Amino acid sequence: MAAGMVPPLAMALASTLRPGLFTEPERENGRAAWLLGASFISEGAIPFAAADPLRVIPSMMLGGAVTGGLVMAFDVTLKAPHGGIFVFFAIGNLLWFLIALAAGTVVAALAVITAKQFAKPTVTTPETPALATT
Repeated sequence: MAAGMVPPLAMALASTLRPGLFTEPERENGRAAWLLGASFISEGAIPFAAADPLRVIPSMMLGGAVTGGLVMAFDVTLKAPHGGIFVFFAIGNLLWFLIALAAGTVVAALAVITAKQFAKPTVTTPETPALATT
């Protein structure tokens, strides 16, 4: 379950740390992604992945792999198949679960921030209108 919580939490963290890399709708989605990720609703990351799949998806895979590996290494168990933080009572080794979740979230957020820094901006805002080409 922990690795499934990483993508929305990581995108929420990334859009909070570096809001200039995201459009206004993405920043709004980032605010909602905090609760979605904490609830293990992975769909909170879909708008980000749909807008920039080549940077977002590999970054989320990296963060999820870190979390999954740490959860296995720390022998974290879960008796409920879903629920996020709302089933904390069913998690064995809760502290290690939270550490693994935080580590994967930070790794994924930093990976997507790094990947987006090297991207050319493709979003046109009213403050920076596109030049008309004829």
